[in-house]
Amino acid sequence: MAGMSRRSMLCSSALAMLGAGCAPVVSTPGYRMPGEWHPHERTFLAWPAREEVWGRELPRVRQDVAALARAIAEFEPVRLCARPDQVPEARRQCGTGAIEVVPVPVDDLWMRDTGPNFVLGPGGLAGVDLNFNGWGGKQRHDEDTRVAGRILEALGVPHLETPLVGEGGCLEVDGEGTLLVTESSLVNDNRNPGRSRAEIEQRLRDLLGVRTVLWFAGVRGHDITDGHVDCLVRFTHPGQVVLNRPAESTPPDNVWARASEEARAVLREARDAAGRRLEVVELAEAEDVPEIDTFLASYVNYYVANGAIIMPRFGDGPADDRAAGVLRELHPGRRVVPVDIRHLAAGGGGIHCATQQQPRVPR
Repeated sequence: MAGMSRRSMLCSSALAMLGAGCAPVVSTPGYRMPGEWHPHERTFLAWPAREEVWGRELPRVRQDVAALARAIAEFEPVRLCARPDQVPEARRQCGTGAIEVVPVPVDDLWMRDTGPNFVLGPGGLAGVDLNFNGWGGKQRHDEDTRVAGRILEALGVPHLETPLVGEGGCLEVDGEGTLLVTESSLVNDNRNPGRSRAEIEQRLRDLLGVRTVLWFAGVRGHDITDGHVDCLVRFTHPGQVVLNRPAESTPPDNVWARASEEARAVLREARDAAGRRLEVVELAEAEDVPEIDTFLASYVNYYVANGAIIMPRFGDGPADDRAAGVLRELHPGRRVVPVDIRHLAAGGGGIHCATQQQPRVPR
């Protein structure tokens, strides 16, 4: 799992007209967050902008982002947000008409955390802006704090207001009323000072349309996210989860090993919103990876696209192949597409961290 990381700080022409009008701020009940396997209208990505964050690695990280965009674009439309002066280079590197590069000021690539969290309801599509604050003020993100609102405004999508502060990587839903979260990344004074777990849970229930919230202790202060759930445990479908297991060489007293054990214990006793006990499938991290404290070697941080699973490839051949086989079994009918993200992963994030889906509105 990641240590302290270097993670820094829409619709075509509409995205260039960000001051043209604002979608209403609403608090209408009846919205719900669908599971990631719900059909997508598109995927949003972001082009890393700041050399002071990535240093000499920035060109290689951009190559990883371009490769990720091309892989997803085989299955659904991709909108890549880039600073206006960086749009031409992003278009050149992406190199396909299936990827639309649009001018939106961004700081870094972590769209899962900075972009809107889309929900569906009686009025169609809406978006939740979790008031991104640089993972609890650990880094300054003057542009990324505005990304979610800018995308929602450009799309003309209603904006669901919340006083909560958090990131999309801390939310994992089954689309049927169950939410997984880590306490370390939400019940934390660097995001939500003075708010109890009970208060935060009730607001999440209202925002996301969930009935059952399963809490994991997580990890505080050992990575920039304070232990996001999307690197720990994910739903594969309602009733089943995949749990990250540290590599065999990881000492049992390692903080990430302890987090995995604690999550396993919670899942063993848990029931979802439908009253089911959860089937737990474990997936081991890559073993042969660079000796970098921030390297995220979790295969659980994959992305579910239309008809595909976009998974990380770390260069550990046996582990990469084993993970692909497990994910193929867990997501039957979807093509498993490995993407080499070793440079991006050295920044403490992964494929899921870099993506944000816009669900398709049922017709």
